[in-house]
Amino acid sequence: MLKKMAQKEIIMEQDSRKLDVTKLHPLSPEVISRQPTINIGLIGHVAHGKTTVVRAISGIQTTRFKCELECNITVKLGYANAKIYKCEDESCPRPLCYKSYGSGKEDNPPCDVPGFKNCKMKLLRHISFVDCPGHEILMTRMLSGATIMDGAFLLIAANESCPQPQTLEHLSAVDILKLQNLIILQNKVDIIQQDQARNQYKAIREFLKGTVAEGAPVVPISAQLQYNIDAVCEYIARIPIPKRDFVSPPRMVVIRSFDVNKPGCGIDDMKGGVVGGSIIKGVLKVNQMVELRPGILDKTADGKIICRPIYSRIMSLFAEQNKLQFAVPGGLIGVGTSMDPSLSRSDMLVGQVLGDVGTLPEVYIELKIRKIKLLRRHVGVEKKESEMQVSNLVKGEVLMLNILSMATGAQVIKARNNSAKLQLTAPVCTGIGEKVVLSRRVGGHWRLIGWGEIEDGVALDVPPTPADILFTV
Repeated sequence: MLKKMAQKEIIMEQDSRKLDVTKLHPLSPEVISRQPTINIGLIGHVAHGKTTVVRAISGIQTTRFKCELECNITVKLGYANAKIYKCEDESCPRPLCYKSYGSGKEDNPPCDVPGFKNCKMKLLRHISFVDCPGHEILMTRMLSGATIMDGAFLLIAANESCPQPQTLEHLSAVDILKLQNLIILQNKVDIIQQDQARNQYKAIREFLKGTVAEGAPVVPISAQLQYNIDAVCEYIARIPIPKRDFVSPPRMVVIRSFDVNKPGCGIDDMKGGVVGGSIIKGVLKVNQMVELRPGILDKTADGKIICRPIYSRIMSLFAEQNKLQFAVPGGLIGVGTSMDPSLSRSDMLVGQVLGDVGTLPEVYIELKIRKIKLLRRHVGVEKKESEMQVSNLVKGEVLMLNILSMATGAQVIKARNNSAKLQLTAPVCTGIGEKVVLSRRVGGHWRLIGWGEIEDGVALDVPPTPADILFTV
């Protein structure tokens, strides 16, 4: 109880009744105090220390599931929030003047640098980390997480040669998605000699030539010993604030979904389904009616796919333990709803799009892709396989598509030059012009082969919004 009372005093309150979305900014005190406004992904080869870096900066362990703890690898997308501060006294030495704390920390904590302990620190950034799996068989999950990133840490272990297979594949993915604001973390420098670290630094620079990360800073760290983490915080503080749209109808990409009810929970204590993700545009508010598309999927007797959008009311909004009255674009948000929790359990709603009733895009079952660009060679595979060139798309072959956070199979109906028509195995809610990442099965795993954008498609008939829902909007 005391902890909750203390939190009310140290982070700014929100009042949705006084909300004017035209005056909001990602650094508005009522926003940044409670909610992260920038998403930073952690990418790189398996076991290079992505999860450990998140823990070093945020204090949160993102591996929570039994299979992850037993194998010591990330399987699902991990998430954690952190606040980045700087001492208000300009004479406080760099990078010691930078510090990170968890999302619930007060906005102006005291500086802990000797000689400056009477000074206060200023909140510069409130960030969400998207901890992506590094294992080759989990590439599609990494791509789902990459769609909401504003920047990324590329982890490279100092005790291994560079590049490792998934280091190359992940870098190719962020290159395709035109992701800026990359920071290279040369991790585990505490377990190698100094000359080895220097030699690997040169190898990293050579590897980055000609890529989107060519000019990115390379920071030597030990996440386990928290060495140089203050320097990482300084680089985070330099990441520019992305332009955000606060006034359009809200739209959120779902990357996780849960049933938070414990076994044996009584009917009176049962809570609705929870979805987690990042708001692309607009502002979500508590008590707002929202729609999820594609929603519930079913088939008719003749095998035709039908979808029924899910309509629900927002019961609560959270950024980790920080309760929100409204949520803005950027950062990872948990949305508690009034929907049946059986619909959201075990990530069943991943890939769905949440937004204002009647404002979401069409739901497509067939897509026409234009401006297709294929990689010259396969990346992230064994040397013999990587010598194989990426061949053109062939009619009848099956691909894996990543569109926003949705991963779905697709059969090529027609392929010509740099365009293709694809029949999806599962419908997707998306808009014309949205980027599509293409993967092909190589050596038993899905491998990144190229990208394109949506030109047109065949949309499913979505049932009209029920009158009782329209009446409550």
